[in-house]
Amino acid sequence: MDHLPRRRDSAAAPDARRIRLTAAAAAAVTVGSGLGLRAVASGSTAKYGGDALYTVLLLTLVVLVAPRLTPVRAAAAALAASWAVELLQLTGVPAELSRHSTLARLVLGSTFNAPDLFWYAAGAAAGLLLHAALRASGTANPPTVAPAPR
Repeated sequence: MDHLPRRRDSAAAPDARRIRLTAAAAAAVTVGSGLGLRAVASGSTAKYGGDALYTVLLLTLVVLVAPRLTPVRAAAAALAASWAVELLQLTGVPAELSRHSTLARLVLGSTFNAPDLFWYAAGAAAGLLLHAALRASGTANPPTVAPAPR
């Protein structure tokens, strides 16, 4: 069995860059949307909308790091991370960190709230649909590359 290094497809590198640029732009739009939501809404609309956008942001960051993931896998990773952070709040660690850091409060929250789990799933579903639509339109669609001949 021959162990040659894989050849890098020259078309794959620009495509990955395009996917990452799209994901970075989507992350910026998501952060802006969250800030805008907080500016115009309050109460449960702002809270639960923010929860959904939190997962959408995580999905964009997953795609930024791993641009070749399918929309389903990217959404599942973002949802798993969101749920993990929420469940971590049951330990009190995020609450303690949040007392000392605004960044920790923004990223980890402080108090477990069961309805958040649903809104994270709603955000993952919305992000999944958007990611799938972008891939279908070719905006974020990696090419299928045949394996190099041996």
